[in-house]
Amino acid sequence: MALQTSADAPLPVGDVSRLIGGWIDRLGAVWVEGQITQLSRRPGAGVVFLTLRDPSQDISVSVTCFRQVFDRIADVVTEGARVVVLAKPEWYAPRGQLSLRATEIRPVGIGELLVRLEQLKKSLASEGLFALDRKKPLPFLPQLIGLVCGRASAAERDVLENARRRWPAVRFEVRNAAVQGVHAVNQVVQAVKELDDLPDVDVIVVARGGGSVEDLLPFSDEQLIRTVAACRTPVVSAIGHEPDSPLLDLVADLRASTPTDAAKKIVPDVGEELDRVRQLRDRALRSVRGLLDREERGLAHALGRPSMERPQRMVDERAAEIDALIGRSRRVLGHLLDRADSELAHTRARVVALSPAATLERGYAVLQRADGHVVRAPEDAGAPGDVLRARVSGGEFAVRVSE
Repeated sequence: MALQTSADAPLPVGDVSRLIGGWIDRLGAVWVEGQITQLSRRPGAGVVFLTLRDPSQDISVSVTCFRQVFDRIADVVTEGARVVVLAKPEWYAPRGQLSLRATEIRPVGIGELLVRLEQLKKSLASEGLFALDRKKPLPFLPQLIGLVCGRASAAERDVLENARRRWPAVRFEVRNAAVQGVHAVNQVVQAVKELDDLPDVDVIVVARGGGSVEDLLPFSDEQLIRTVAACRTPVVSAIGHEPDSPLLDLVADLRASTPTDAAKKIVPDVGEELDRVRQLRDRALRSVRGLLDREERGLAHALGRPSMERPQRMVDERAAEIDALIGRSRRVLGHLLDRADSELAHTRARVVALSPAATLERGYAVLQRADGHVVRAPEDAGAPGDVLRARVSGGEFAVRVSE
């Protein structure tokens, strides 16, 4: 294909097409998996035309095969079926079209699909996409709910009617999408992304009314699983099924068994909430009344105490105790004073009895010389004729010393 061309020496379209065809003819056969979206079997024609599409991406390729190749699986393969094709790329030069020439077609069985889903499940689980700590809690009362479902489907009706019956004020932002077939994955992924980008949407519900394993395959697609895992808004999986569980159930923040069950789980029941409010109000009223009754009984009991009936009684009792203590103190002090007075009288009597005046009163006299010295012995009286003073109880007088 490395040719020397220029604006002055271009190649004709036919040459370019033949060159491309020659390059493609050198490619070998490959096994290709996809979903049949268009199937054309014209009566009497020896070639069957079909379109093979990638369910996860908006990519398709034309496939042709001889009638006898397709007749082997014609009874089990229809539009929408998944197949594995052994084909060789082929270039149709006149129209410049690329297609695959199939030499063998095998339908993908349920067992093979389940094995692949199990492998994908283990791979995503190892990345932590199904971990419980990643799941976001749903708001108690969402104001705006995003709903992804089939157009005019029973799932849409069940979610809307049951949610509004439970909480009439709830609002919905509905995105209709194909919920089965080749376009389901892309449309559901786009709808989820649109709702997740809306700041007012509080929760997203992906709903479908059940179906076969093949019908539920879009809800196990890796692209959808990763999209839901990346959502900032809580996502509820409401696929109406029980035996089989698509991978959407594992990555969603909440799994509902049916669309009706999803409506019950995402919005509270206004009747139940009013009953709960009434019960709480009655319980609160009983609690307040019980508290008031206990306080009234406690107050009555307190008022019935003697200290509350006669508050002055405590003062009177304390006053009586003070009076008694004062009287006792006075008596004790009087006794102490009487005892001290008696002791003082006895001490005074002893002092008086021992005083010189008392001795003089008994008839004794004290002689003193002129110089004032007391005569205690005869030789202290001095010479005869000396005058002494004699002090008696009644006064003094002079005496003269004789021989």
